[in-house]
Amino acid sequence: MGSKQGLKIIITKMTDDDLNKVVEIEEASFNAPWSRRMFLSELSGNPFSRLYTARIPDKDEIVGYICFWLVFEELHLMNLAVHPYWRREGIGEELLRWAVLKGREAGAKTATLEVRSSNDAARGLYEKVGFKPRSIRRNYYSNPKEDAVIMRTENISN
Repeated sequence: MGSKQGLKIIITKMTDDDLNKVVEIEEASFNAPWSRRMFLSELSGNPFSRLYTARIPDKDEIVGYICFWLVFEELHLMNLAVHPYWRREGIGEELLRWAVLKGREAGAKTATLEVRSSNDAARGLYEKVGFKPRSIRRNYYSNPKEDAVIMRTENISN
């Protein structure tokens, strides 16, 4: 696999051994980051959860990750982040497209996510991959308090 700018990455299943780097990226990316315990819960305690890392193969360096749930015929994006140094290289887009493909292969028909209303970069990425704003969830986020835009894409099985 490779990003659109030619940076080669591979996507691998996340393991407990990846969590130090994943939490580092999480903390650099979000105002209210997931804890190590939250990631561990997703890895071992949630049958719907799928977690993967993006790595630069020649360095075996984790540069991003994605967490999504597959629940019946829906993929729900829970978390996606790329290390600040590696942003704008197409890694987030590749992770997102890969997750949608995995959802399609598992029988998902739709995909949904929530995103901060002020996060124009993420909203642009999601729209580029086919997600459309569907509704607003008032005061969904804290730190700072902010609305979430609910985005959805239909017919990912096509």
